[in-house]
Amino acid sequence: MKKLWGGRFTKSAEEWVDEFGASISFDQELVMEDIEGSIAHVTMLAKCGIISDDEAAKIKNGLEQLKGKAANDELQYSVKLEDIHLNLESYLTELVGPVGGKLHTARSRNDQVATDMHLYLRNQVGVILELIEEMQQALLEQAQANVETVMPGYTHLQRAQPISFAHHLMAYFWMLQRDKERFTESVKRINVSPLGAGALAGTTFPIDRHLSAELLGFNGIYENSLDAVSDRDFILEFLSDSSMLMMHLSRLSEEFILWSSQEFKFIELDDSFATGSSIMPQKKNPDMAELIRGKTGRVYGNLMGLLTVLKGLPLAYNKDMQEDKEGMFDTAKTVTGSLKIFAGMIRTMTVNKNRMDMATKTDFSNATELADYLSSKGIPFREAHEIVGKLVLTCVNKGCYLADLSLEEFVEAHPLFEDDIYEVLDPVTAVKRRNSAGGTGFEQILTAIEMAKKLMSNK
Repeated sequence: MKKLWGGRFTKSAEEWVDEFGASISFDQELVMEDIEGSIAHVTMLAKCGIISDDEAAKIKNGLEQLKGKAANDELQYSVKLEDIHLNLESYLTELVGPVGGKLHTARSRNDQVATDMHLYLRNQVGVILELIEEMQQALLEQAQANVETVMPGYTHLQRAQPISFAHHLMAYFWMLQRDKERFTESVKRINVSPLGAGALAGTTFPIDRHLSAELLGFNGIYENSLDAVSDRDFILEFLSDSSMLMMHLSRLSEEFILWSSQEFKFIELDDSFATGSSIMPQKKNPDMAELIRGKTGRVYGNLMGLLTVLKGLPLAYNKDMQEDKEGMFDTAKTVTGSLKIFAGMIRTMTVNKNRMDMATKTDFSNATELADYLSSKGIPFREAHEIVGKLVLTCVNKGCYLADLSLEEFVEAHPLFEDDIYEVLDPVTAVKRRNSAGGTGFEQILTAIEMAKKLMSNK
């Protein structure tokens, strides 16, 4: 098969060399974006009088036919034609004849592929934003149902203070809100058109880059043709934003894995998001959460891979930059899949409220309540801290918990203790009283949920 760029060459590469250099195995993902960009480009060429209206109509008709074939998965791609651009151009020429070759007037594959990726990421970020909101909605629903569900809060994976389960879930809502803001902000840099920059220096044809940008829904154009074809910052930003999002999902995955274990039993995941064992009949494994935790690593790897590819490249385009796509496609697929899975896992999980409640009554996570109690009566907090620490040690030695101590033992530790201390020690009371802004108090949680609902409705 003759190369479309083969005029200068007298010798063809061996088949395995062609396969190594080709990108069609993965950049066929850009087929719709490539056709969309080509329709805008040919429309602009006709408007600027560079090709005739009749020629443009024939080319656009052929591109529309290819779009239909692509949608029905009827196109077969050839490694000999290297990439999606040359494969489509070859198909187009078969459909409309030699006039199809005019499509590439005033355009290079360099600005063409960059345009495709801008269009692709604009679409993907839109999908991701919708899926983030689905997961946020699932978190809100569970939070509303569990405002007064009390659980141990942890630091160092040691029980620290009792908190509301809704408060814990809402922490992830706000993480996702920041993720959403980052992706939304990135659209400003994604939605810029490189089309018309040519290979690196622009073109001698009297094109209208602003028109093609407008036709594609871009907000503007790259002001420098070298930058237009060599910029991959917008992909790096997408990979970075995705890495941070996956880090948040991985942290929640870890908690779901712990909480669904026999040791915790705080939640039970729905059967549709768990698997069994091939040898142990009793097992119910949180495989989807584990996979998301694991797939976070590949998203990080895609970011580091592209950073490494780009770090030593001179301007403008270099073949190294062909390595920008697979990680981008893989990350988009991983992120969208993970978000869909998580929204389902959250909505369908069973919350074991009694188990959580019991956990808060068989630990010392209410110790800070005692220190605060004494501090509120004028005892310096550091002194109160030491008094309560000794009481905890007493309990450890006796094999009991703070609420099991008699009033006499409390008064012996300090005379300011009174019989209201047992109400203070109650985990529900402890949570309810933490009503500072952003705290775990029930009133604060309800305020946070209403604030979150407003954010979701004002999108």
